[in-house]
Amino acid sequence: MGETVLQYYIRLAKEGTKASIDEIMKNLDFKMTIVESKFIDFALGHVESDEGLKIMEYYLFHGTQIQRNYCALYFGRRGEYLIIRKAYDEGLIDAKQAFSR
Repeated sequence: MGETVLQYYIRLAKEGTKASIDEIMKNLDFKMTIVESKFIDFALGHVESDEGLKIMEYYLFHGTQIQRNYCALYFGRRGEYLIIRKAYDEGLIDAKQAFSR
């Protein structure tokens, strides 16, 4: 039995490498389905490696708007509000993304 789409995204997130996070992030666009967006959002919560955290931070400051929004959610769930505030202060995310809980 093959791996499901959700399992695939979780595996990539747990790998936490630049290549694996890049693979997830390339799927964050306006063509994704609602289900895929939920899978990606859930899977990103499994990024825990130091390298993965750095890549997520990179995307928070240099990604597309949708990538930055997902990264803001990720860091918010981790309670890392200083980095979110920095992105907000730089105009990279809006108040809704920065301050929603």
